[in-house]
Amino acid sequence: MLREVVRLVLPLECAGCGRPDVVLCGPCSELLCGAPRRVDADAPRLDVAGRDDRLPVWALADYRGPVREAVVAWKDRGRADLDPVLVAGLRSAARTVAPSVQRAVGPTTHVLVVPVPSSPLASLRRGRAPVGVLASAVVDGFRGVGLRASLCPALVGRASARDQVGLGQRARQRNVSGRVALRRSAPARTARGAGAVLGSARGRSGRAGVPGCAIVLVDDVLTTGATLATAAAALGQVRIPTLAALVLAATPAPRGTLVLPPGPGAG
Repeated sequence: MLREVVRLVLPLECAGCGRPDVVLCGPCSELLCGAPRRVDADAPRLDVAGRDDRLPVWALADYRGPVREAVVAWKDRGRADLDPVLVAGLRSAARTVAPSVQRAVGPTTHVLVVPVPSSPLASLRRGRAPVGVLASAVVDGFRGVGLRASLCPALVGRASARDQVGLGQRARQRNVSGRVALRRSAPARTARGAGAVLGSARGRSGRAGVPGCAIVLVDDVLTTGATLATAAAALGQVRIPTLAALVLAATPAPRGTLVLPPGPGAG
C-alpha cells in the first residue's frame, strides 16, 4: 500500500529514457551490461608521471544518451535504486578485466581497489559516496575469479574542488589539480596479510610503501582523464603502482574510439 502511495506522489520511471513503472528498462540496462572496453586512447589528460604509456581504463558504455541520463540520475538525483544494475555491471566488468590485471601483477599480488572521491560538498549534497558502491562491486568481481582484492578508501576529496558536472575541459583541468589527496588521518584500510597500511607507508621515500600490492582505481565517468591522473599522482606518494582503472562510462571522442589491446600497460 505504501509503495502505491509513493508511486502516485513520485511516479517511477526509467532513469535512462523515462519509460514509466521501471527503474531502468531493458534496452537502457543492456547499454550498461556489455563487455568492458579500453577507452584510455580518447582521454587526452591521462598521461601519468612515471609511466611510459597511458593508464589503462575500461568502461562499460559511452557517456551519452540514456547512459548519461541514468548516471546523472544515480549520482545527483537520488536514484539509489539504480545501485543493483550498476553494481552488476561493474562486478561483471571486473571479472572480465581480472585476468589481464593478474597477468600484470602476478598471482600473489594484492590488488587495492581505490574509489575516486567526490568533493566534500558533493558528498554532503548526495548523502552518500556513490563511487564507493562501484568500488565494492569491483572488489567482489575480482574476488569472484580468485584475485586477491580489497576495498581501500585511500583518497579524500578536497573542499577547494568543485563538482565536475557541467564543467568544460579547461575548467575540469583547473578544478582537478587539487581535487584529491592521500588520506592523512586514520590509516587507509588494506587487505589482511598485506603487511602494511598506506598511512604508515606514506613517508617511506624511495621504497615501496606496501610490498606485494598494486592499485586499481574506480570512478563513475571518464572525460579527459585528468581526475584519474590526479588520483594516481596522489597515490604515487606511497609508491604503489597504479595498474588500471574501471569506470561506468566514458565520454566518446568526436571521431570515434581507438580500440586498444586488453592488457594493463599496453600502449
